[in-house]
Amino acid sequence: MDLNLKDKVIIVTGGSKGIGLGIVESLVRENAIPVIITRNKASVLKILPKFKEQGIDLFYALAELTDNDQCKAAVQSVIDKYGRIDGLVNNAGVNDGVGLENGDYEGFMSSLRRNVVHYYLMAHYALPELKKSKGAIVNIGSKTADTGQGGTSGYAASNGGRNALTREWAVELLPYSIRVNALIVAECYTPLYEKWISTFPNKEEKLATITKNIPFEKRMTTAEEIGDTVAFLLSDKSSHTTGQLLYVDGGYTHLDRAL
Repeated sequence: MDLNLKDKVIIVTGGSKGIGLGIVESLVRENAIPVIITRNKASVLKILPKFKEQGIDLFYALAELTDNDQCKAAVQSVIDKYGRIDGLVNNAGVNDGVGLENGDYEGFMSSLRRNVVHYYLMAHYALPELKKSKGAIVNIGSKTADTGQGGTSGYAASNGGRNALTREWAVELLPYSIRVNALIVAECYTPLYEKWISTFPNKEEKLATITKNIPFEKRMTTAEEIGDTVAFLLSDKSSHTTGQLLYVDGGYTHLDRAL
Protein backbone atom coordinates (compact mmCIF):
# COMPACT_ATOMS: atom_id res chain seq x y z
CA MET A 1 0.00 0.00 0.00
CA ASP A 2 1.25 3.47 -0.88
CA LEU A 3 0.80 5.50 2.33
CA ASN A 4 1.43 8.83 0.57
CA LEU A 5 4.40 9.53 2.82
CA LYS A 6 6.79 10.38 0.00
CA ASP A 7 9.12 13.24 1.01
CA LYS A 8 7.38 13.69 4.37
CA VAL A 9 9.89 14.74 7.03
CA ILE A 10 9.43 12.58 10.13
CA ILE A 11 11.46 12.93 13.33
CA VAL A 12 12.15 9.62 15.11
CA THR A 13 13.77 9.83 18.54
CA GLY A 14 16.00 6.89 19.40
CA GLY A 15 15.88 5.88 15.75
CA SER A 16 19.32 4.34 15.41
CA LYS A 17 18.54 0.90 16.85
CA GLY A 18 15.83 -1.46 18.00
CA ILE A 19 12.22 -0.37 17.58
CA GLY A 20 13.31 3.10 16.47
CA LEU A 21 15.42 1.68 13.65
CA GLY A 22 12.51 -0.54 12.61
CA ILE A 23 10.38 2.60 12.34
CA VAL A 24 13.04 4.39 10.29
CA GLU A 25 13.33 1.44 7.92
CA SER A 26 9.55 1.33 7.41
CA LEU A 27 9.50 5.06 6.65
CA VAL A 28 12.32 4.65 4.14
CA ARG A 29 10.32 1.93 2.37
CA GLU A 30 7.46 4.41 2.10
CA ASN A 31 9.82 7.02 0.59
CA ALA A 32 9.49 9.33 3.57
CA ILE A 33 12.42 11.31 4.98
CA PRO A 34 13.08 10.03 8.50
CA VAL A 35 15.36 12.07 10.74
CA ILE A 36 17.00 10.31 13.66
CA ILE A 37 17.48 12.12 16.97
CA THR A 38 19.88 10.21 19.20
CA ARG A 39 22.57 10.71 21.80
CA ASN A 40 24.48 7.68 20.54
CA LYS A 41 26.71 8.79 17.69
CA ALA A 42 28.35 5.38 17.34
CA SER A 43 25.04 3.59 16.77
CA VAL A 44 23.85 6.02 14.12
CA LEU A 45 27.20 5.98 12.29
CA LYS A 46 26.97 2.19 12.23
CA ILE A 47 23.72 2.20 10.24
CA LEU A 48 24.45 5.06 7.83
CA PRO A 49 26.33 2.90 5.27
CA LYS A 50 23.36 0.55 4.91
CA PHE A 51 21.14 3.45 3.92
CA LYS A 52 23.86 4.96 1.77
CA GLU A 53 23.81 1.75 -0.30
CA GLN A 54 20.16 2.51 -1.03
CA GLY A 55 21.06 6.01 -2.15
CA ILE A 56 19.75 7.58 1.04
CA ASP A 57 21.72 10.21 2.93
CA LEU A 58 20.07 9.80 6.30
CA PHE A 59 20.08 13.00 8.34
CA TYR A 60 20.50 12.84 12.09
CA ALA A 61 21.00 15.15 15.04
CA LEU A 62 22.78 14.34 18.27
CA ALA A 63 20.94 15.30 21.43
CA GLU A 64 20.71 14.28 25.06
CA LEU A 65 16.93 14.27 25.30
CA THR A 66 16.90 14.86 29.04
CA ASP A 67 18.26 18.35 28.27
CA ASN A 68 15.68 20.95 27.26
CA ASP A 69 18.09 23.05 25.20
CA GLN A 70 19.34 20.04 23.26
CA CYS A 71 15.78 18.99 22.41
CA LYS A 72 15.08 22.49 21.11
CA ALA A 73 18.31 22.55 19.09
CA ALA A 74 17.62 19.12 17.58
CA VAL A 75 14.21 20.20 16.31
CA GLN A 76 15.67 23.42 14.95
CA SER A 77 18.32 21.48 13.06
CA VAL A 78 15.58 19.58 11.24
CA ILE A 79 13.82 22.82 10.35
CA ASP A 80 17.09 24.34 9.14
CA LYS A 81 17.76 21.28 6.97
CA TYR A 82 14.32 20.68 5.44
CA GLY A 83 12.20 23.72 6.23
CA ARG A 84 9.36 21.58 7.53
CA ILE A 85 8.29 18.81 9.88
CA ASP A 86 5.44 16.51 8.89
CA GLY A 87 5.51 14.04 11.74
CA LEU A 88 7.04 13.18 15.09
CA VAL A 89 7.62 9.73 16.56
CA ASN A 90 8.48 9.86 20.25
CA ASN A 91 10.24 6.55 20.78
CA ALA A 92 13.38 6.96 22.89
CA GLY A 93 13.31 5.57 26.42
CA VAL A 94 14.65 2.85 28.68
CA ASN A 95 13.16 0.42 31.16
CA ASP A 96 15.62 1.49 33.81
CA GLY A 97 14.46 -0.49 36.83
CA VAL A 98 13.84 2.42 39.19
CA GLY A 99 11.49 0.72 41.63
CA LEU A 100 9.63 1.69 44.78
CA GLU A 101 11.88 -0.34 47.07
CA ASN A 102 15.21 0.14 45.35
CA GLY A 103 14.74 3.71 44.10
CA ASP A 104 14.87 7.21 45.51
CA TYR A 105 13.72 10.70 44.62
CA GLU A 106 16.56 11.51 42.26
CA GLY A 107 16.38 8.15 40.52
CA PHE A 108 12.63 8.41 40.04
CA MET A 109 12.81 11.96 38.68
CA SER A 110 15.67 10.97 36.39
CA SER A 111 13.58 8.09 35.03
CA LEU A 112 10.74 10.47 34.23
CA ARG A 113 13.15 12.75 32.37
CA ARG A 114 14.54 9.78 30.40
CA ASN A 115 11.16 8.40 29.52
CA VAL A 116 8.39 10.98 29.30
CA VAL A 117 9.56 14.58 29.77
CA HIS A 118 11.28 14.65 26.38
CA TYR A 119 8.06 13.41 24.74
CA TYR A 120 6.56 16.72 25.81
CA LEU A 121 9.63 18.76 24.85
CA MET A 122 9.94 17.32 21.35
CA ALA A 123 6.24 17.80 20.66
CA HIS A 124 6.35 21.34 22.06
CA TYR A 125 9.24 22.42 19.86
CA ALA A 126 7.97 20.63 16.74
CA LEU A 127 4.43 21.98 17.14
CA PRO A 128 4.73 25.20 15.09
CA GLU A 129 5.85 23.19 12.05
CA LEU A 130 3.28 20.44 12.67
CA LYS A 131 0.57 23.10 12.65
CA LYS A 132 1.72 24.25 9.22
CA SER A 133 1.82 20.72 7.79
CA LYS A 134 -1.21 19.38 9.68
CA GLY A 135 1.13 16.61 10.67
CA ALA A 136 0.84 13.69 13.06
CA ILE A 137 2.42 12.51 16.30
CA VAL A 138 2.92 8.90 17.33
CA ASN A 139 4.02 8.13 20.87
CA ILE A 140 5.57 4.72 21.50
CA GLY A 141 4.45 3.22 24.80
CA SER A 142 4.72 0.02 26.81
CA LYS A 143 2.30 -2.47 28.30
CA THR A 144 3.78 -1.69 31.73
CA ALA A 145 1.27 1.16 32.03
CA ASP A 146 -1.53 -1.44 31.85
CA THR A 147 -0.05 -4.53 33.47
CA GLY A 148 2.71 -3.30 35.77
CA GLN A 149 5.96 -5.21 35.85
CA GLY A 150 7.43 -4.84 39.31
CA GLY A 151 10.57 -2.94 40.20
CA THR A 152 10.20 -0.26 37.55
CA SER A 153 8.06 2.56 38.99
CA GLY A 154 9.70 5.29 36.93
CA TYR A 155 9.21 3.53 33.62
CA ALA A 156 5.65 2.43 34.40
CA ALA A 157 4.68 5.95 35.49
CA SER A 158 6.27 7.39 32.36
CA ASN A 159 4.27 5.07 30.14
CA GLY A 160 1.08 5.99 31.93
CA GLY A 161 2.05 9.59 31.23
CA ARG A 162 2.68 8.83 27.56
CA ASN A 163 -0.81 7.39 27.24
CA ALA A 164 -2.38 10.36 29.01
CA LEU A 165 -0.44 12.87 26.90
CA THR A 166 -1.60 11.09 23.75
CA ARG A 167 -5.23 11.67 24.68
CA GLU A 168 -4.58 15.18 25.97
CA TRP A 169 -2.72 16.29 22.84
CA ALA A 170 -5.32 14.69 20.58
CA VAL A 171 -7.88 17.00 22.21
CA GLU A 172 -5.69 20.10 22.34
CA LEU A 173 -4.57 19.80 18.72
CA LEU A 174 -7.98 19.15 17.16
CA PRO A 175 -8.24 22.76 15.89
CA TYR A 176 -5.04 22.25 13.88
CA SER A 177 -6.01 18.88 12.32
CA ILE A 178 -3.00 17.28 14.01
CA ARG A 179 -3.63 13.63 14.87
CA VAL A 180 -2.00 12.06 17.92
CA ASN A 181 -1.92 8.33 18.61
CA ALA A 182 0.13 5.90 20.67
CA LEU A 183 1.45 2.50 19.71
CA ILE A 184 1.83 0.20 22.70
CA VAL A 185 4.51 -2.47 22.65
CA ALA A 186 4.62 -5.60 24.79
CA GLU A 187 7.30 -8.14 23.86
CA CYS A 188 9.43 -7.01 20.91
CA TYR A 189 12.84 -8.55 20.29
CA THR A 190 15.42 -5.77 20.09
CA PRO A 191 19.14 -5.50 20.96
CA LEU A 192 18.13 -4.12 24.36
CA TYR A 193 15.80 -7.08 24.91
CA GLU A 194 18.59 -9.42 23.85
CA LYS A 195 20.88 -7.80 26.43
CA TRP A 196 18.27 -8.32 29.15
CA ILE A 197 17.46 -11.92 28.22
CA SER A 198 21.20 -12.69 28.17
CA THR A 199 21.43 -11.93 31.90
CA PHE A 200 19.65 -15.24 32.61
CA PRO A 201 21.69 -18.47 32.92
CA ASN A 202 19.60 -20.18 30.23
CA LYS A 203 18.28 -17.42 28.00
CA GLU A 204 16.57 -19.79 25.54
CA GLU A 205 14.55 -21.33 28.35
CA LYS A 206 13.65 -17.90 29.74
CA LEU A 207 12.60 -16.68 26.30
CA ALA A 208 10.39 -19.74 25.84
CA THR A 209 8.54 -18.97 29.08
CA ILE A 210 7.69 -15.54 27.64
CA THR A 211 6.75 -16.46 24.09
CA LYS A 212 4.42 -19.25 25.23
CA ASN A 213 2.22 -16.54 26.77
CA ILE A 214 1.93 -14.49 23.57
CA PRO A 215 -1.44 -15.57 22.15
CA PHE A 216 -0.80 -14.91 18.45
CA GLU A 217 1.65 -17.44 16.99
CA LYS A 218 3.58 -17.72 20.29
CA ARG A 219 6.26 -15.33 19.07
CA MET A 220 7.71 -11.91 19.74
CA THR A 221 6.56 -8.86 17.84
CA THR A 222 9.14 -7.67 15.30
CA ALA A 223 10.49 -4.14 14.97
CA GLU A 224 9.29 -4.20 11.36
CA GLU A 225 5.72 -4.86 12.49
CA ILE A 226 5.94 -1.91 14.87
CA GLY A 227 7.48 0.27 12.16
CA ASP A 228 4.86 -0.53 9.55
CA THR A 229 2.03 0.30 11.95
CA VAL A 230 3.68 3.57 12.93
CA ALA A 231 4.00 4.49 9.25
CA PHE A 232 0.26 3.83 8.83
CA LEU A 233 -0.60 6.02 11.82
CA LEU A 234 1.52 8.84 10.41
CA SER A 235 -0.12 8.59 7.01
CA ASP A 236 -3.34 10.03 5.65
CA LYS A 237 -4.59 6.45 5.30
CA SER A 238 -5.43 6.77 9.01
CA SER A 239 -6.85 10.27 8.52
CA HIS A 240 -9.72 9.92 10.99
CA THR A 241 -7.79 8.12 13.74
CA THR A 242 -6.70 10.18 16.73
CA GLY A 243 -6.43 9.76 20.48
CA GLN A 244 -6.04 5.99 20.16
CA LEU A 245 -3.79 3.58 22.05
CA LEU A 246 -3.05 0.85 19.51
CA TYR A 247 -1.60 -2.40 20.86
CA VAL A 248 0.72 -4.21 18.46
CA ASP A 249 1.55 -7.12 20.73
CA GLY A 250 0.08 -10.36 19.38
CA GLY A 251 -2.74 -10.04 21.90
CA TYR A 252 -0.34 -10.22 24.86
CA THR A 253 -1.84 -7.41 26.92
CA HIS A 254 -5.55 -8.14 26.60
CA LEU A 255 -6.20 -11.69 25.48
CA ASP A 256 -6.54 -14.61 27.90
CA ARG A 257 -3.08 -16.14 28.27
CA ALA A 258 -4.67 -19.48 29.04
CA LEU A 259 -5.06 -19.67 25.27
